[in-house]
Amino acid sequence: MKSFCIKTNNKKIISTLLKDFENSDFENIFFTNKQFKNYENVIIHYKGNNSSEFINLISDILTNCIIFYYESNLFKRIINYNYFYFDELDKKIIEEYCYKIIEDDEEYNYKFRKNEIWIEVMDYINNNKSMILDGFVNFRLKHYLNTLDEIVDSSVKQYVIEKEYNEFISLLKMYINSKQSSCNLLHLIYINGESIILDENKNIINLEDDIFDAKYISDISFSSNDYSLNALLTLLPKKIELHLISPKDDFIDSLELIFGHRLSICTDCNICQTYRLLNSNLNFKNKK
Repeated sequence: MKSFCIKTNNKKIISTLLKDFENSDFENIFFTNKQFKNYENVIIHYKGNNSSEFINLISDILTNCIIFYYESNLFKRIINYNYFYFDELDKKIIEEYCYKIIEDDEEYNYKFRKNEIWIEVMDYINNNKSMILDGFVNFRLKHYLNTLDEIVDSSVKQYVIEKEYNEFISLLKMYINSKQSSCNLLHLIYINGESIILDENKNIINLEDDIFDAKYISDISFSSNDYSLNALLTLLPKKIELHLISPKDDFIDSLELIFGHRLSICTDCNICQTYRLLNSNLNFKNKK
């Protein structure tokens, strides 16, 4: 007979473990829950001949349990320890970034994290007869904890970049609201990730003229369209008609945030049709 004992005082974990073993449909296992000196113990006995499958079963159940009951607290602990200088709201947002990364990034998906834990759990069960669950999670899951560290680091970097970006947007909006507009209307044609600006008479404005010295461009760069942004901030039109020939991207999203109600989007006027035709002809020539 092969036996293994899981020690914990967390009532929810004990209840989950007992339920999972009960629902496993694995033959020849028997389990009990007993209180000893310092811990409650979930003890699993196996009377069959397939020890490797028995170990796999315990490894699966424990791995799922660790992710469900410990991962959130581990993220909090890493954030509080490594980034203690952030305030509580910042820490909460960073934690939300962590969950977004593990949801969206295949490098850190559930299957990857589960595999890291599962290998350590299986190795431990093969060489030991009991496990203090808290101690195992905190001191034996080195690869998994390193992965969580990486996720937190990535989340902090993303958060800092976004915070600086939002602060920059706010400064630009304050600047716009504090200045008088110098013209009524500008047209911005956005095509293949590049910008063309037309004046009210639909004449092309040379974005490299000396009047557009980069006074308002931050170290943060939205895209290759910095000159266009600088021109818009210099001329400060009352209205910007944005003619979208290509799909929206980060630069367009930024313009919408900065200029707000001053900016309107058009996709099918005479200007749009003209530049869409020019772009189609250019693409056709390039394919020859």
